Amino acid sequence: MDELASLQAEAAARIAAAATLADLNAVDVEYLGRKSGSISGLMRKLGTLPPEERPAFGQRINAVKDELTALMTRRGDELRAEETTRKLREEAVDVTRPGRVPAIGRRHPLTLTFEQVAQIMTGLGFQQVDGPEVEDYAFNFAALNFQEEHPALDEQASFYVTENLLLRTQTTALQGRVMPALTPPFRIFTLGRCFRYEAVDATHYHTFHQVDAFMVDRRATLADLKGTLAAMARELFGPDVTVRFRPDYFPFVEPGVEIAVKLPHRWLELGGAGMIHPNVLRHVGIDPEEWSGFAFGLGLDRMPMVRYGIDDIRLLFENDLRMLKQF
Repeated sequence: MDELASLQAEAAARIAAAATLADLNAVDVEYLGRKSGSISGLMRKLGTLPPEERPAFGQRINAVKDELTALMTRRGDELRAEETTRKLREEAVDVTRPGRVPAIGRRHPLTLTFEQVAQIMTGLGFQQVDGPEVEDYAFNFAALNFQEEHPALDEQASFYVTENLLLRTQTTALQGRVMPALTPPFRIFTLGRCFRYEAVDATHYHTFHQVDAFMVDRRATLADLKGTLAAMARELFGPDVTVRFRPDYFPFVEPGVEIAVKLPHRWLELGGAGMIHPNVLRHVGIDPEEWSGFAFGLGLDRMPMVRYGIDDIRLLFENDLRMLKQF
């Protein structure tokens, strides 16, 4: 009886001192646990008592258990109420305080350029079409009049996935894909990523973006091409921009030209263009004696560099929020 009274006093004191529900649960296990509880363990000593003392001792143990259980229930209710009060206090919202402006995302400078170029091309009557980034050799090179010995076909200049699949090196690959299903006249443009083996520096990257467009009509001329590119340049760089056309060679156009715009201190090359080569038209089932067309492919990455004063192309791909937040 003395041992039982001592354990009862200890347990009652521990219950009153419990600061958390976890502490209270530990007291329950220590004193009232069915297998290891100190007070429950006294029940196993009933057999050592004289028979006439067993009923009274058993009743006393049950009474102590009931008293301690009631204390634990009361203390548990108190701790839960304290926890609720604490949470309400910590999570309370002061509705009188001014609101905080939520952090919002910004569109990437390349995304802004994509949207503007798409708007310009649509305004010029071109329809947007998308093509795959993993392209078939037949569309990326063969359909564009590349000769087998052309250096662009070298495995060291392109990223091949299999013998016949590679990461497209220009969005011009779309021509061979879509033109067979089109009936002239038509105007098509596409925007997308391209991949080439490049020595990465401030103005070159192995991944870059292009806008590619082509038009086929009965009387399409080089003058139509120049007018389209000039209109596009004025929308991108302002009404007073000077556009330069210089002869250049590309396997899929004849004649071919290089396009550049004049900046305050230098010329910025945008890409290549020209009249679609007759072999390209024949390859997709269009008679070059009846139809003609022009095509151009312009790099998009340098446009936001010029417009926003970005001096390193790698900044466009590093996703540094300090830079992106400026746009």
